[in-house]
Amino acid sequence: MKKILALVLAALMLLSLVACGGDNTGKTDEKVLKIGVFEPSTGDSASGGKKEILGMQYANAETPTVMIGGEEYKVELVLADNGSSTDKAPSAATALVDADVSIVLGSYGSGVSMAGSEFFDQAGLAAIGVTCTNPNVTAGNSHYFRICFLDPFQGSVLANFAADKFGAKKAYLLGELGNEYDQGLITFFEQAFTAKGGEVMKDSYPTNQADFTTYLNKAKEFGADVIFTPVSIAYATQIITQAATLGITAPILGSDTLDDNKVLEAAKGTNVQVYVSTFYQEGGNAEFDAGIKNYINTNAEAMTANGGNDTISAVTAMGYDAYYVALEAAKAAGSADKAAIKAALPNVTYTGVSGAIAFDEIGDAVRDTAYIKASDNANAAWVLETVQKAD
Repeated sequence: MKKILALVLAALMLLSLVACGGDNTGKTDEKVLKIGVFEPSTGDSASGGKKEILGMQYANAETPTVMIGGEEYKVELVLADNGSSTDKAPSAATALVDADVSIVLGSYGSGVSMAGSEFFDQAGLAAIGVTCTNPNVTAGNSHYFRICFLDPFQGSVLANFAADKFGAKKAYLLGELGNEYDQGLITFFEQAFTAKGGEVMKDSYPTNQADFTTYLNKAKEFGADVIFTPVSIAYATQIITQAATLGITAPILGSDTLDDNKVLEAAKGTNVQVYVSTFYQEGGNAEFDAGIKNYINTNAEAMTANGGNDTISAVTAMGYDAYYVALEAAKAAGSADKAAIKAALPNVTYTGVSGAIAFDEIGDAVRDTAYIKASDNANAAWVLETVQKAD
């Protein structure tokens, strides 16, 4: 019996040694490229942030590995929720730094991008803004880049559209108080609109405002031909719903933030016509459209993130392109080292589903095209109105 017990104990010790120091071939040597995803999945901008992430996740599912310096790397997306808030952005940025990511993508929202910027800079990380359009995101630094057009262009495009499409002479401008994105776009719209001889009335509402009746009535009394409100999706849906209740007939113009199916749902069945400027229109790339729709329709989490249907958001296409730009930077660097990737990024070029992507000396995208889309309120869909080039 003692001999049997000794044999059992010896066998157990052998198994223990194998478990502790056994063959882990293919595991310990696996190379990983970590891409930080600095996006809002909670807060006022959560709807847009989730759709931007969706594009990255689809790209990652499509291309989960990349060859860097002759070796295969698994690509891992590391998500950090910045909460749509400049107060929460620093902790989200710090989390990505602590996770030792090689490059950062995001954010949806210029204010949170700027709030996280210094933490990426201190860590020696490059960040690629996907749809953060405020000029100050890249101004005065060498680490933040972006693949989208800028607000001076977007504001000018919308002001020219208002004058050309509607013959607008009066515009009511409404944004959130202290929101750098809203207020910056309003300034650029005002400059272009007044340069064409137009007159504006401006108002700002406090954070967490829910009743926009007073503001909309002021627009009515002013005799506004258009209402320009480049606000978050959460505020936009309330403004549109309340405008319909008040019988507002002036078209509502919005920036890229309003390109969302929640905005379409708010306008559905109303007489409020919504127009937005954005980066991509469904139908622009048949292969991408078919692929992302299949991904959404066969993935319950993706369907939820996309708002419950398979309408393709422009920010999803941009998130998809940003993922591949990050891969191109790593390939050009020949390394997953963050410093090498940062050094290689300025010279990266890529032709994505949203168009050709390159960077100027500031790190901004070389872009000259915006899509203007109109809401089809009968079918809750976007219809391409026009493609606007830079003057």
